[in-house]
Amino acid sequence: MPAGKHKSRTYRRKYVRVPSGSALHYVKRKPKIAHCSICKKPLHGIPRGRPYQIRKLPKTQRRPERPYPELCSRCARQKIKEQLR
Repeated sequence: MPAGKHKSRTYRRKYVRVPSGSALHYVKRKPKIAHCSICKKPLHGIPRGRPYQIRKLPKTQRRPERPYPELCSRCARQKIKEQLR
């Protein structure tokens, strides 16, 4: 019988091959994809993973190397234009 915390669907059930056959491992689910802070469109170039997985990535793979990485390209372009005006 699984432990109480494993009965809910908070943890993803993953079947893993082990020498004795197959075993059930419980893995935390991935977080949702990052979204633009203005228009709420999904952002490209930002990996989807738990903080311990993101920490292992090089800095350039964690987020885009451009101004306003928290915005989509369209909103970032508009923001830059507003600043120049």
